Amino acid sequence: MNARTQPVSVLVAGLGNMGLSHALAYERNPGFAIAGLVNRSRVTLPEELAAHPQHRSFEESLEELKPELCAIATYSDSHADYAIKALEAGAHVFVEKPLATTVADARRVVDCARANNRKLVVGYILRHHPSWQTLIAEARELGGPYVFRMNLNQQSSGPTWETHRRLMSTTPPIVDCGVHYVDVMCQITDAAPVEVRGMGLRLADDIAADMYNYGHFQVLFDDGSVGWYEAGWGPMMSETAYFVKDVISPKGAVSIVMDEGGDEGEGGGARSDDIDGHTRTARIRVHRAERGADGRFTRPDRDLDMTDEPGHLELCAREQAFMLAAIREDIDLERHMLDAVRSLHICLAADESVRSGRPVSLRG
Repeated sequence: MNARTQPVSVLVAGLGNMGLSHALAYERNPGFAIAGLVNRSRVTLPEELAAHPQHRSFEESLEELKPELCAIATYSDSHADYAIKALEAGAHVFVEKPLATTVADARRVVDCARANNRKLVVGYILRHHPSWQTLIAEARELGGPYVFRMNLNQQSSGPTWETHRRLMSTTPPIVDCGVHYVDVMCQITDAAPVEVRGMGLRLADDIAADMYNYGHFQVLFDDGSVGWYEAGWGPMMSETAYFVKDVISPKGAVSIVMDEGGDEGEGGGARSDDIDGHTRTARIRVHRAERGADGRFTRPDRDLDMTDEPGHLELCAREQAFMLAAIREDIDLERHMLDAVRSLHICLAADESVRSGRPVSLRG
């Protein structure tokens, strides 16, 4: 078995929703071999993963197991440090979004990947989703400038609210999920972001006094495009219009059309805290603005059926298949890394704007 076909040994750090999903993807892909799993506390593993040892220390596991790849799905404030330690130890890195909690740290990780000639892939799951790839292609065909209208609000309670509260100890909602949708905006328009304006509000008494669980922001691009993103977490959030994904240009619009509300399965809808629902599209609607001599539209809206799209676990499998290809085929990830820093920069500028009450310039 040569180096291009021998399984890549992988250490998975963080065994929450995303970490377990990625671990299952590695377990099911013969191109990988799990060397170990890391979590600060012992967790109950699915049967497929039960035979793998659980470790508590990332650093000790890295030194002892010497994996070829580290998958980092811990809380955001450890992403940069863990990624750099892995890269300096000679491992490739897959790291969940956001890449870091500061732009400076994100750039340090990218510089470290370059210096050590290692592959760095950031968990932008929508980049591997055929429906979102279709939305981006259809929007680019329309041409800009664009208006981006996007949100992902989550009504959460019980264990899900506890998870959100823990996430907010390091990362506000507009950053945590915002990087996904800002990345989509940036893929549609190649223009440079120039300014961000953000607003937020603390709607819960059981989160840190300096944290807000609802926020929205606007980003302005140098081609005239404008983007809006909204995110809120908590038991007070509405299930109405929680998932808006809309791209408008002078020539028309491309939109994700969702069935919302109710318990999963009721009327085809899904709840806002359903992790599969965060990537599900149902169908994409393409609207053309052209009108005839009578002032009426010359063609009806076109609906693209997306009912056979992959679910969350299949998308994680596609992400890891890309990771494997990046290692074996020496794929150039320079643009991927720069895009990860750019989307994070925009979202962190939005957080800065929320806290300062002033627009934040991205020029220069």
